[in-house]
Amino acid sequence: MVNRSLLNLVEMPKVSRNKYFRNLNLHFQKAIFSFFREMHSRHFMQTPKKIAIVGSGLVGSLLAIYLRKAGHQVEVFDRRKDVRKVEFSGRSINLAMSNRGWKSLRAIGIEDEIKKLALPLDKRAMHVNDKPLYYQKYGKEEEAIFSISRGVLNRKMITLAEDAGAKFRFEEKVWDIDMTEAKLYTGESEKGEWKEYQFDLIFGADGAFSRVRHKMQRQSRFDYSQHFINVGYKELSIAPNEDGSHKLDNASFHIWPRGKFMLIAMPNLDGSFTCTLFMPFEGENSFESIKTEAAAGAFFQKHFPDINEEIENLKRDFFKNPTSSMVTIKCFPWSYWEKVTLVGDSAHAIVPFYGQGMNAGFEDILVLSQKMKKHGDNWERIFEEYQNSRKPNADAIAELSYQNFIEMSSKTADPDFLLRKKIENWFSNKHPETWVPLYSRVTFSDKPYAEALAIGDYQRKIMDEVMEIPEIEKKWDSPEIENKILKLMDNKPVFSV
Repeated sequence: MVNRSLLNLVEMPKVSRNKYFRNLNLHFQKAIFSFFREMHSRHFMQTPKKIAIVGSGLVGSLLAIYLRKAGHQVEVFDRRKDVRKVEFSGRSINLAMSNRGWKSLRAIGIEDEIKKLALPLDKRAMHVNDKPLYYQKYGKEEEAIFSISRGVLNRKMITLAEDAGAKFRFEEKVWDIDMTEAKLYTGESEKGEWKEYQFDLIFGADGAFSRVRHKMQRQSRFDYSQHFINVGYKELSIAPNEDGSHKLDNASFHIWPRGKFMLIAMPNLDGSFTCTLFMPFEGENSFESIKTEAAAGAFFQKHFPDINEEIENLKRDFFKNPTSSMVTIKCFPWSYWEKVTLVGDSAHAIVPFYGQGMNAGFEDILVLSQKMKKHGDNWERIFEEYQNSRKPNADAIAELSYQNFIEMSSKTADPDFLLRKKIENWFSNKHPETWVPLYSRVTFSDKPYAEALAIGDYQRKIMDEVMEIPEIEKKWDSPEIENKILKLMDNKPVFSV
């Protein structure tokens, strides 16, 4: 184990370090300089640790790969069965992998392997009643999100983590954690006999209702909040054609916006679509209001007439699959000294309407890895910088995700909203360095989420003013409007995030 005082010396500013050296005898100076050269040549390689990860989901599996590549011994605990050996639950929303996720996979060398499981989507397909189907491009040419099945991806990530040397302990539920000693206690029941495991570090990657975070919440001054929205979701499906092809365009993210509820569909490699119905729990047009197959059939017939041939499948899935809730969870701190830290949904669960939950969790792991390379064996410093870096961005994407829910469900079919987006895209194409649309800033870049939120709020104020211009619908692409936006941007604030 490297001496802590020597590590602190390495991290000391150069002027302070030289002053420190002048006060040492020559023999010890040589020892210190030798150590310093060794640390720089090793680039802060870490002493191998015995590490536990609680949760074998996407973020936990990716973390296992990163930690194994860094030379650590890794064991992953999960109360569930091995997902590679069970059928999917019908409780999933297809994932939208974007820039941040791919960057995190690329850094560990598995991007190409995962891309084999995904389909690129370069546009939205808008299914609005009484209007022809129309498309909205996401960004510039070649910019796309990628549709990927959560279950398929999770199975692959676990296999890759095992191939890297991680050990998985499925059907082993963690009941308690000794955070000071980094011990886990597992067993078949809360009141039964427990087995003790000793580790050097523990990571909580066990989702929105994390057992690890639950233990951390018992600390003094631990901040925690959860907010459920009054909308739930249910997984449905559209089967492939008889020849295995897709029934809808397979390069589009399909949206049926219906005000207080909406249906989305994302393509799978096998020709099917995974659909998700988002709808209030109670009230008119709610999950509570549809109690029979006849009622379900009438609902789909009325609101989604362009997929009438799929009604039998939709009705079957509606009563077969569970109705699930959505929650935003915020907490802080994410770490307990140098022993325990949270990643992914266990630290910052968000609603799924920006397609960034997985991407944000993967970015957690990339940032954590960068801090590991920077600080070596100083895990307390690693965890502190990691949580301080990620917390503002986690809060920002939570807010952006909720805002996008409002946009997707009720605004995407609104003429004023469509004109607004048309003006933004037009101006962005003319001034690409000046105006990057919010969606592109979140989805197709790796700039901080907090920066995207701040700039998005600023752009919204500008567009609010532009949309108030008389007869804007007739002159939206005129020099007058272009100059108006440029003038408004002269007062652009300096963003500090």
